[in-house]
Amino acid sequence: MFNFTATYTDMYQLSMAQVYFKKGKKDEPAIFDYYFRKIPYNGGYAIFAGLGDLLKTIENLTFSKEDLDYLSTQDFDDDFIAYLRNFKFTGTIYSVQEGDFVFQTQPILQVEATMVEAQIIETILLNLLNFQTLIATKASRVKLVTKNKTLLDFGLRRAQGPGGYFASKAAIIGGFNGTSNVVVGRDYNIPISGTMAHSFIQSYDNELDAFRDFAECRPKNCVLLVDTYNTLKSGVPNAITVAKEMEARGQKLLAIRLDSGDLAYYAKQCRKLLDEAGLQYVQIAVSNQLDEFVIKSLQEQEAPIDIYGVGTNLVIGKPNGALDGVYKLTYSSGKPRIKISESLIKTTLPYRKQVYRMKDAQGNFIGADAIAIHSEDHVSQMHHPHEPYKQLEVGNFTQEPLLHAVMENGKKLIPDYTLTQIAEFSAQRLSQLSMEFKRFDNPHIYKIGISSALKQERDLLISQYKKGKK
Repeated sequence: MFNFTATYTDMYQLSMAQVYFKKGKKDEPAIFDYYFRKIPYNGGYAIFAGLGDLLKTIENLTFSKEDLDYLSTQDFDDDFIAYLRNFKFTGTIYSVQEGDFVFQTQPILQVEATMVEAQIIETILLNLLNFQTLIATKASRVKLVTKNKTLLDFGLRRAQGPGGYFASKAAIIGGFNGTSNVVVGRDYNIPISGTMAHSFIQSYDNELDAFRDFAECRPKNCVLLVDTYNTLKSGVPNAITVAKEMEARGQKLLAIRLDSGDLAYYAKQCRKLLDEAGLQYVQIAVSNQLDEFVIKSLQEQEAPIDIYGVGTNLVIGKPNGALDGVYKLTYSSGKPRIKISESLIKTTLPYRKQVYRMKDAQGNFIGADAIAIHSEDHVSQMHHPHEPYKQLEVGNFTQEPLLHAVMENGKKLIPDYTLTQIAEFSAQRLSQLSMEFKRFDNPHIYKIGISSALKQERDLLISQYKKGKK
C-alpha cells in the first residue's frame, strides 16, 4: 500500500552517509544488530513481526527524483546527491523467522552491508519491525486468553494514522481471525468483518425497521447491534424477530453485538433470551475497550461470548505504545565494534553472531537461548550477559540456530509467506513454549546468555577501550 522511498529516514542517517561518502568510507563493510532491550507488557516473550514488509521495502528502496530535488536544498553536496541517484541496497540480511517468539538482548536480525547502505535503511527497519512486533505480541496475549473464540481487529479508527494498516497485519500474525480494515483484507487476502454503527439504527425512526433493512440487504454474516436503546427490552427482542424472519427466508442471523455496559451480565442475559427463542446458533459478539485483561475476566466469569472485537488497546499497543528496539554497529572495516556504557545492560555485543535455541532430548524448548559468535557451531556454556557470575551448562542440549539468510546481494531469499502461514507458524512455535513464560502475572524469565567466546571478546574490547586503546 505504501510507496516508501529512501527519504523515509532520519536526517542524521543522510548526514552520516555524506561524511562516509566524502571520506572514502562509503563502501566499507559493516554489520548491525537489531534487538530490543525490554519485553513489552511486562510479559515473558515477544512475537517477531514485520520482516516480510521490511524485505520488500528494502529490495525496492531508491531515491526518487522528488527526493533528490528536495535533498539538494538541504545542504548536501552535488556529488553526494549524484551518488544517491543510483542508491540500491546490495547487502545481506540474517533474521529470525517472522512469527517466532523472541526475547530481549538477543539479535533478531542482522544487516551486513556497506556502511552507507546499512545506515540508510536503519530508520525504516526500526519503524517497521518495532511497531509490528509490539502489536503482534499484544495480539498473541489476547489470543492466549480467548483460546478458540473468534478475534477481530476493530482498531483502524483509533490507530495512529496509517499505522493502523500495519497494526491490522500484525494482529493476524499474533492470532486474530479477521479485521474491519478493508484495505488490509484486500492486500493480504484475510477475512474482513463489519456489523453496523449506532448511527445506522439512530437514522431510523424504529429499531426494528433498521434491523430488518440491514438483514434484507446484508443477510450473509449478519450481525445486529442491540444496545442502542435498551439491550434486553428492545434490542434483543427485535433481533429475535428479525432472526425468525430470516429463518423463514432460509437465512440465519450470525450474531448480535454488545458494545456497552456490563458485558458479562448482558451476554448471559442475551444468551438466555436467544436460547429460549430457539436461536442457540446465534452467536454473541462484544466490543468496547477490550484487552487481554478484560477478556480474561470475561472468560473467568464464563460469559457466553463467541466473538471479541478488539480495537484501541490492540492497535496502539497499550500500555507500552512502543517497542524499544535498537540497531547497533557490531563490526566494520575488519574490526569488532562495541558501544560501552556504565551499565552492562547497554553495552553492545561485537561481531556477527548466531543465536541458538536450546532443546531437550524430546525436542522441547528448555527456556534458554545462547548468543554466540557466528563461527561457533555449538555452545558448551552460556553466561548471563549482564551478571558475570551467572552461567548455565548447555553442551548436552540440541541447539537450533535461529538466524538465517533472508536476503543476499539485495535480493530476497525467502518466499512471500501469507499472513495465515506466518500466524500458523507462530502458533505452532508458541505452543512449544512452556506456560510459565506466557502467564500474565510474574512470567518465568527466559534465559538469554552469551557464549564463553563472545563474553571473552566483549570483555577484551571493554578493557581495551577503557585503557584508551583502539
